[in-house]
Amino acid sequence: MALAKKWSRKGHLAMNKIVTREYTINTHKCIQRVAFKKCAPGVLKWIQKSAMKKMETPDVHTDTSLSKAVWPKGISNVSHHVHLLLIRKCNEHEESHQLYTLVSHVPLTTLKNLQLMWMRTNH
Repeated sequence: MALAKKWSRKGHLAMNKIVTREYTINTHKCIQRVAFKKCAPGVLKWIQKSAMKKMETPDVHTDTSLSKAVWPKGISNVSHHVHLLLIRKCNEHEESHQLYTLVSHVPLTTLKNLQLMWMRTNH
């Protein structure tokens, strides 16, 4: 709810830019003390919540590649790290000019020595 109030405020220029960022998220943290059958759904909810917080948009859409990356070994055997691509886009379907975040998976062979990458797209 706090993000919706923050979003409606005028003069917040940093949030109005279309930006692409890459993150490596440690999903093993959110699996701790979670029931056996709720590991993968909990990871997807946690990814959406962290994307909402990092990109400062109230609307988060997940790509099917993310679901396939989280669920390859079943509901309980979730990988410990997931590399994500977060894209802040403009909503074209509605008349309002609100932005949304598209979360997709980036396949990598190794997750060692990765750093946060910020890319600004020109649209």
